[in-house]
Amino acid sequence: MSTEPPETAEDAEPGTPGGEGGDGPSEAGEQAGGDSAAQKSEAEAELAAQQVERERIARRKAEKQGPIDSGAKLSGKAADLLAAVRAVEGGAKPAATVFSEPEPPRRPAPEPTRRPQPAPASPTAAAPASETVDSVRGVLSEGGAPEALAAQAAAVLGEGAADQLRADPWQLLRLGGVRPEQADGFARALLGAEAGPDDERRGRAVTVWLLEQAAVAGHTALELPALTAALTQRGVPDADTAVQNTLAEGEALAFQDALDEPGAPARRDEETEEDEERPVRVLVGLERYALAEESLADGLGRLINSAPKQDGSADEWERAAGGAGSAADLIRAVATNGLVLHTGGEASRAEPAALLHAARALGLRAWAATHVPLGRQRFSALLKESEAPGVATVAGLLSGAEGPGRDGEGAFDLDLLVVLDAPQLDVETAALLIESLPDGARLVLSGDPGVLWSAGPGRVFADLLAARICPQIASRLPDPGPLGELVSGIGIGELNQVEAPGKEVVIVPVRDAGEAVHRTVQLVADSVPRAIGIPAEETQVITPGHGGAAGTRALNAALKERLNPGPGRFGGFDPGDRVAYSPAPGRTVLGQVVKADAEGLHLSCAGEAVVVPKERVEHAVRHGWALTAHQAAGGRWAAAVVVLPGDAAQALSRPWVYTAFGRAERHLSVVHGVEQALPRAVAEVPAKPRTTRLPILVGPQVPSGADQP
Repeated sequence: MSTEPPETAEDAEPGTPGGEGGDGPSEAGEQAGGDSAAQKSEAEAELAAQQVERERIARRKAEKQGPIDSGAKLSGKAADLLAAVRAVEGGAKPAATVFSEPEPPRRPAPEPTRRPQPAPASPTAAAPASETVDSVRGVLSEGGAPEALAAQAAAVLGEGAADQLRADPWQLLRLGGVRPEQADGFARALLGAEAGPDDERRGRAVTVWLLEQAAVAGHTALELPALTAALTQRGVPDADTAVQNTLAEGEALAFQDALDEPGAPARRDEETEEDEERPVRVLVGLERYALAEESLADGLGRLINSAPKQDGSADEWERAAGGAGSAADLIRAVATNGLVLHTGGEASRAEPAALLHAARALGLRAWAATHVPLGRQRFSALLKESEAPGVATVAGLLSGAEGPGRDGEGAFDLDLLVVLDAPQLDVETAALLIESLPDGARLVLSGDPGVLWSAGPGRVFADLLAARICPQIASRLPDPGPLGELVSGIGIGELNQVEAPGKEVVIVPVRDAGEAVHRTVQLVADSVPRAIGIPAEETQVITPGHGGAAGTRALNAALKERLNPGPGRFGGFDPGDRVAYSPAPGRTVLGQVVKADAEGLHLSCAGEAVVVPKERVEHAVRHGWALTAHQAAGGRWAAAVVVLPGDAAQALSRPWVYTAFGRAERHLSVVHGVEQALPRAVAEVPAKPRTTRLPILVGPQVPSGADQP
């Protein structure tokens, strides 16, 4: 391992990342299926993302050939509220931190899940009527809220939006980015003295808002004491009544999950005396996540309890396993089981590849799905050229844009599905995948349990590993070289010094965020290409968050100025810019700007042409030289530069460091300004717990907030 001096990498001296430090927050950057509920969510999400600025864009139709700009001439409270909404919708500002650690991972505002599309050119549902928008605009103006929110409010609340807001001003909290204190001000302006903290309408709205913020933090439900405590912190005088009113109105659901005593074996109901009291936990959650988790559990039970389709005899499967080397155990497990979990690092991907080869040789219609297009390309490279078409992305598989298509009953037309990057599955995506599998199909969930969990609610892969309801095959293939040794040590909580004779690992100490940005640009544009031989286009910068003096925004601005300077006349973008496009919340597709015209911003993403409409550019496209670890999950680059400025030390965790460092294939530079916070995070800070119901629903009980494996 090496420590780079101020200007070059060539003369680096031996060092260790344990001596310096790391940086701050990260973003969760990911889906939907074919039923009507999903379609409705898709439409709502599209409208929420596209219509905030509709009024302004309508006034600028004559300027369509001109530059894409943004913003509105507001001031005071209205400007503050509009800025907050835009910041959260664009992912520049985190949603509420009620259920997060200080400076939490940052992600876009929660929106209903929608079916991923390469580039939706227009809303999937008709825009709200102009009369509705006009009436909402009048109510917003009366309450001191920005009129530019009128289209979004009309889309979210429906035809009677104006009447709803006038009768219940706290419904403004249903707009992404609005906080309770802002909704309180709006309510006071409309209701006067009637708007008090004990108002039943406020209690219900804040309860739903808190559950939405919990979902942003990864929870599928909240334990009742945690929810009531949060309501009290938000100034709700009678939290219990607020929760009961919310349940009575059907705006949330309550669950009672029976638990066994800690350390006691799970008991069957028939073994429990009728009068014996068992501990229970009361959970409250939003319907969409409750239904997704229950659907997922039902689907997993169907896979586990039904016999897999018999393609090939037992002897044929055994012969395939016998010639598969390290993949033998995986092939044997898949031969007789509908659901199998497979764990391992980057090198272990060779085993699912061998499984696909064996399954296809036996006549199975076998497909693999990855988290992002970069992962699809990497996995395709492990397969023979004739097999590569059998790899899709999860989003493409669900939308029908990729994969085998669906049969007459709407199920995937396949016999075996291998899902790589399984830790990135949230409960809604996982439920849609399971629901889409035909009877008799086999499912393999494969991934590295040490990486960051999904951007969306849930911890599906970790919950299933802990529940032990199906065979689990742990790969013994180690990731090679100094980088493999370094990342493997991080996975068990040790930040070790490794020998790096080829400068595979370089540490770059910095004193402050300004120096971190300067050194990062120097590494990407000069030092790494010159000393390591890896060009800038094959180097990815990873930093914990979007904000701050060394977040993605600051780093991307500096990298653009050095690598592709230009006026940015197309919404801040120029042809040749490297970008990160988010077609749906939590899903990031990397690409490059080709051009811009009246249709919008033209991108090339993993070889596919994508057009982002003008009105969506501001919310859906960022520069992509620098990403957060969540955005980078599932991808790997020849070189990675991980930037750890001192102001982000509190957000570091072992999974974050493991994920960020693991994105490098040949070379890793660590721009290090957090001193002892980095080794402390690796040794002492596991994943932040998430509350989920899946372990209770699928079988043997495990604590839902258990540390990440």
